[in-house]
Amino acid sequence: MDWADALLPVGATLREAVQCLEESHLQIILAIDADGRLVGTLTDGDIRRGLLDGTGLDSPIEGFVERKPLTVSADVDHGVVLQAMAHRRIHKVPVVDDDRRVVGLLTWSDLSRPVKRTNTLVVMAGGQGSRLRPLTEHTPKPMLPIAGRPILDHIIERANADGFRRFVLAVCYLGEVIEDYFGDGSSRGIEVTYLREEEAMGTAGGLSLLDPPEESVVVTNGDVLTAIRYGEMLDFHQEHGAAATMAVRQHEWRHPFGVVRTDGIDVVGLDEKPVERSQVNAGVYVLEPSTLELLGSGEPCDMPALFDRLRSQGRRTIAYPIHEPWLDVGHVDDYRLAQEGFRG
Repeated sequence: MDWADALLPVGATLREAVQCLEESHLQIILAIDADGRLVGTLTDGDIRRGLLDGTGLDSPIEGFVERKPLTVSADVDHGVVLQAMAHRRIHKVPVVDDDRRVVGLLTWSDLSRPVKRTNTLVVMAGGQGSRLRPLTEHTPKPMLPIAGRPILDHIIERANADGFRRFVLAVCYLGEVIEDYFGDGSSRGIEVTYLREEEAMGTAGGLSLLDPPEESVVVTNGDVLTAIRYGEMLDFHQEHGAAATMAVRQHEWRHPFGVVRTDGIDVVGLDEKPVERSQVNAGVYVLEPSTLELLGSGEPCDMPALFDRLRSQGRRTIAYPIHEPWLDVGHVDDYRLAQEGFRG
């Protein structure tokens, strides 16, 4: 469907408008003047209301168009448009230039469809999960089942729904279990390859085994369950021109006691069981290809250390605050909580 098929001169008849709607399948008419400027919009509902009032099909559409429709410019943020569409309960928005000439049409279906991402998403799935024993004696932590499917399966499914097709799984402990389950990904319509660590290399070290990427790389720990939109985090990273981006989530901790503030021996204040708030590392990152040059080949490294190296070189590292549900499945209690959350 071409948005230009929805254009119709404002002097056209309702009959022509009906024919235009049937042929374009866009469910909207963009009524324009002789210079191509938008006069208003017309929908099937507008036409039906006119016919119910006794208007004939040979009547001009000029008297039925909505003359103050929502319009946007070509450089508008699509997330903002989706919010406006939801608020107004509409599914089409004309795109106009500074002279109000129509240059496009944004539709709900197009905007809500995930963008196809050519970027690689790496899952660090090589940890032993020692804090989850005995559950991980014969099963790698990312393969522990949640709602009948491995944690890793949930991660890949969410990223795939967000437009990602290329996945690299960094494996070590019981890596063959992961490889047997996912294979090359072709049965899922995705591409899966593997980084095989001889020994555990930390949350970043395994990336030194990655073929040099040409685009930004999304990296996630293999034990993180979250509703984060990986694509939106990638866009945020690129918009801010960062070398590395870390997803962070606010963590609250209530002190179990009243906290006394003193100046020497003088009591200057008392806070009864105060709540402390801090931003914690959520275990999801976006990295520019050049950042991987700071990793020694085959050498262990954790992600916080890589961020430290970048900052020491004056490279920009930023935080991406998330509010979506998030759980680091690091302990048996976390695993039980994850299972309860999916049942709920």
